[in-house]
This record gives sequence, structure tokens and C-alpha cells, in this order.
Amino acid sequence: MKYAAALIALAICAACGGTFRQAQDGMTVEPSTANGWMVTAAHPNRSALPRYAELIPDRPANSKIFEYIINDYGTYAGIFDYPESDRQIGSINDVGGQGCANVLYGYGTRFWIVAGPHQITEYKVPHKAVRMLSVHVGMPSSCAMDTKGDLAVGILNNGDLVIFKHARGPGKVLTTPLAREYFDGYDTHENLFFDGFNPSESFELVELLKGSNKLQHITTSNTIIFPGSVQWDGKYLTVTDQDANAIYQYTVKGTTATLEGTVTLSGAGDCAQTWIGEDLVFCADAGNESGEVYKYPQGGSPVAVLTGNFDLPLGTVAAER
Repeated sequence: MKYAAALIALAICAACGGTFRQAQDGMTVEPSTANGWMVTAAHPNRSALPRYAELIPDRPANSKIFEYIINDYGTYAGIFDYPESDRQIGSINDVGGQGCANVLYGYGTRFWIVAGPHQITEYKVPHKAVRMLSVHVGMPSSCAMDTKGDLAVGILNNGDLVIFKHARGPGKVLTTPLAREYFDGYDTHENLFFDGFNPSESFELVELLKGSNKLQHITTSNTIIFPGSVQWDGKYLTVTDQDANAIYQYTVKGTTATLEGTVTLSGAGDCAQTWIGEDLVFCADAGNESGEVYKYPQGGSPVAVLTGNFDLPLGTVAAER
């Protein structure tokens, strides 16, 4: 189940409300139960950036930051407060898969987590469930938010996208060239980039142009083996290759993505999702059953390994209060 990425079995989630339980006496976080799983977007086992005030305002001195390592579908997300500590401080139960925040990169003030086979839930930092959106066209996997608050949800088992205007309503379904959609992310111009496998089981990166239904294939100047996170980093569009344990930085012109830099994630087993938090990048490591923290864009060896309860980590996101 863990690494058979070519097979898909839909999960059945008995309770998807997203409840929080505070860790006590070291670690007493308990996972919720689920009636089944779905094979995930995890890979089979095998100098500071410029700041953009409109995306990441200056952080108040009394703010507190949190990171979330999201485990398998129907389980839970561990809550961390690195760099204050590297230990899990709580959990959000009955969720699993991937997450995203209301910023393109860095620390959001609200965030979303896939919360069942047909829904995604928004949370206010650190763990308050705000609202839920229904997704009835397949199993939601990825999510991304643009600077205007539109939410894009990728569908793992059929490659569709669902766009929720202002993160509300029933959503608009778009059919894509992909057979399976894995990760998505917006750039500063509100173009949506997403990756996955096409019907020939080859990697494909696709762009949905701002304000239209036009989809175009993006050719990368290097080869990507296994789809990974797609995220804007403040300067470049980045795509993680789960096979190479590397984040590739691209400039995109027309339908060509030109490689500008490579961030190596040494020691990672399989970063199923990465989240760039300004000068750090967080890895939900499905291969090592852990969460790692790396300097960004330097990469190299992790500066911290998070300690907590993990059950096939698949997603990660960062937020602040």
C-alpha cells in the first residue's frame, strides 16, 4: 500500500471533522482510525530569497509560528513550533494527505488540509476548523491558493482540478491532460502550475493560465522522474523530484521551464510534499517516516529532524499566529 503509486484505492473516512488533541506527558497523541486508505502521492521507495511585502508582511515580534506534518489519509497532522522546539506539540485528527496556506510561500495565517475522500477543511492557526468544502469528483490530493484567495484542489485518481473562487461554492471542475494529479502551486501572476503522471505514466507539468480554461504543457530543461511539490519561492517556480530528493528552481517563459538552480535534500528518504517557509524548507518524509527541516535555498543536510508520531507523512505546511 505504502509505495504502490500506480494503484489507487479510495479511502473511506468515518470522521472528517478535524479535531485537535493537545500532546501531554511527552507524547500521547493518538491517531484516529479509518476504514481504508488510498495509495498516495508518495514516491515508491527508491543566500536568502527576496521578500515580497504583499505576500509575506513583516512578522510581528510576538508572533508564533507553527508547522504541520500531515500523515496518511484518514489519520492526523502533527503540530510543531520549530525553531522553538523540534518536538510535536499536538495534532489535528481525522485529516491526511497534503496541505496549503493563504500565502504562496512562507507562513500563512490560515491553511487547508485534505480531510477525507470528498472534502478539504480550512483551519485558523493553530488548529481551529473554520469551514469545509466538498469535493465530489474524486479523491482530493493537492491544494494551492493564489493571492486573491482562490483555492485549487487537485484530484489524484483522475487528474482533474477543482477551482473554488474565493475558496467558496461548489467549485469549477477542469479536465486536464493528467491521469493522476499530484501537486499544484500558483505563481505571483495567478497562473496555476500542477504536475502528475499522464496516461503514458510519464511525468508532466501543466500550466493553467490566469483567468482562463487554457491548459498548456510546460517542458522542463531537465528530466523529472517522480512528481513532487510545485511552489513559488519568491523568485522561481519550484518543482520537487521525489526520485532525486531535490527541488528544482525554474524561470518559465512561454511553454519552457529553464532550470536555474537545484536544492539538494541530503538524507531524505522521500519528501512527499515540501513547503518553503522563507529561508527554510520543510519535508514530509514518507520514506524515513519523519519530518525534516532544511535551509533554503542552500539545501544539503537537514538542520533539524522533527520528533513526534508519524504514520506515512505525506504533506506539510507552515503558518503563524
